[in-house]
Formats: sequence, C-alpha cells, structure tokens
Amino acid sequence: MRMHNPPHPGEIIRKLCLEPLELSVTDAAAALGISRKTLSALLNGRAGISPEMAVRLSIAFGTSSESWMNQQTQYDLWHAEKRRKALRVSRVAA
Repeated sequence: MRMHNPPHPGEIIRKLCLEPLELSVTDAAAALGISRKTLSALLNGRAGISPEMAVRLSIAFGTSSESWMNQQTQYDLWHAEKRRKALRVSRVAA
C-alpha cells in the first residue's frame, strides 16, 4: 500500500538523523564523504537518494540501504501518480 503524500527523504534525514545527533550539515556531509552542497540539495528536496547515497546513509546511521531506496521510490511514485492523467499513454492489448 502506498503512502499518502510521503515526505521527501531529505526531511527524514534531517528530522531522524541530523537533529537528534545535533549534527550540522557540514559535519554530516563530512561523515558521509560528500560535499556540503550535495547534502544540502538532498535535505532541501532538490535531489533524491541514489543507490550510492543509500549505502552511505546506511553506513553512517546504522540503517539499511534498502529502507532509504524504498523511501525515495515511494516519494517518486506518489508524485508520478499525481501526474497520471496528464500522461498520453494508450493501453496495449495482447
């Protein structure tokens, strides 16, 4: 069952990983081995979680990479479904 209007994974990272540990964006980016700009884009919803980022997050925060990928997929799918009626697709019958 798909979630209704799931939050962007960046929000989850900020609320459940950075804030409880009182990590700054700069410190979290250093721990993840990425630039501050890259992490900022993710936290602010301008970028999504790639498979490599999912692995980085799982290592840094002791989570599973699959959970991060699932969150990104749910977010992307929900937004794609909102645009369903605008898609010009014909049904193909076998």
